[in-house]
Amino acid sequence: MGETVEQSVAKHEPILNEETLKETLEDLRELIEQKADSFIRNILVNLHPADIAEIMRYLSEEERHYLFQILPKDVASEVLTELDQPVIDEILSDLNPKEISEVLTEMDSDDATDIISELPEQVAENVLSNISEEDRLEVEELLSHHSETAGGLMAKEFVAVNQNDTVDEAIQEIRKKAEEVEDVYNVYAVDEAGRLVGEIPLKNLILARPGSRVKDVMDTDIVTVYTDMDQEEVAKIVKKYDLVSVPVVDSEGRLVGRITIDDVIDVMEEEASEDITMMAGITETDIPETSPFKVSRSRLPWLLVAFGGEIISGYLMSRFQTSIAQLISVVFFVPLIMAVGGNVGNQAAVVVIRGLATGEIALVDTRRRLAHEFLVALLNGLFLGTLVFTISALWLHDPKLGLMIAISMIVVIENAAFLGALIPFLLKKIGIDPAVATSPFITTSNDIFGLLIYFSMVTIFLKFL
Repeated sequence: MGETVEQSVAKHEPILNEETLKETLEDLRELIEQKADSFIRNILVNLHPADIAEIMRYLSEEERHYLFQILPKDVASEVLTELDQPVIDEILSDLNPKEISEVLTEMDSDDATDIISELPEQVAENVLSNISEEDRLEVEELLSHHSETAGGLMAKEFVAVNQNDTVDEAIQEIRKKAEEVEDVYNVYAVDEAGRLVGEIPLKNLILARPGSRVKDVMDTDIVTVYTDMDQEEVAKIVKKYDLVSVPVVDSEGRLVGRITIDDVIDVMEEEASEDITMMAGITETDIPETSPFKVSRSRLPWLLVAFGGEIISGYLMSRFQTSIAQLISVVFFVPLIMAVGGNVGNQAAVVVIRGLATGEIALVDTRRRLAHEFLVALLNGLFLGTLVFTISALWLHDPKLGLMIAISMIVVIENAAFLGALIPFLLKKIGIDPAVATSPFITTSNDIFGLLIYFSMVTIFLKFL
């Protein structure tokens, strides 16, 4: 380095770009090697936990363990929530249950539950036995809900008061829970049975006349979610109503938790990542990159689907070898027909999948969406059909052959659009994630039906050519 480590530490700034990240990594690796804990803390003290987590992703396993061990417990807990699950597993594997419990005690209940749910059963039991009874009961309650529901997503930290309390008592409750509840957006009002009856935005609470009753100033028109609601539906509700937090109630309407916007953003990212990887036929998002055999095993089944589909396509071509032998020039257009059909199918599927995921398209829209895709495909098919007719007629000097290829392309495009739009709806209806409808399923099905349509048309038109 062109300067001493001490000088670098003294003028260090929060990470903003790749250059400062690289410099910080160089400094930390040198300091970790020297075991210079005080200098390491000087570097990390002004960094956001997300920046520290980013640094840790680039360190070796040994360096990661060392850095994590010297972090203050409250900082370590925040850093842990910013890391990917494989890295979390790696770090926690080097800690004993007591050390893990000390870190988890600093977390919100929902984050602690996420960590514990991924631990081996025996380790999780030991960790739970090392935390306070109150925290343990909260975590056990959250663990009782499916991880991808509102109950599994919610946090138990919130501010609730009785509807008959005064505004002053509500403010006092906020002060009492200031350390436990990191961000207060609303104060929830409940009745004697704990049922949610209203909420007061923090601004309204501050502006309310002292001595007023909560029930006189609360908003009773509130948006709630139930514990068994799927996390995707929760995200849609938060987006639709522009919420920063949403209360969670049980089947009897009792307030049991709240979900904040940061958790919803995580859900959106998780669902988007899952859809993208499934569209590519990949399911190893939680598998460490250092496990090539596991990654291979997770991808191979989807490749076998494509492999089997293309074998079927090859078999279909062999069944039309007589037609092909009589007019070998039709083979020249097979790649074009397959590529265009595959692209049209994927375009239609992606539009429908995105619409279903965001709530912009519903199952009741199936007929309308299919009609829309049919018309779009017809317009595109007519344009591309005219184009391929012109090219084939000039290239092969055979307008009849060009017409046959053009008609085949139009039919293939319509079929691809129909399948691309229909399959996501069918999968959604039977409860399967529509993301699986795309590659390799859409591409493979388009190849099979596309070849069948194309060579059937060749066989039919052969006597006219």
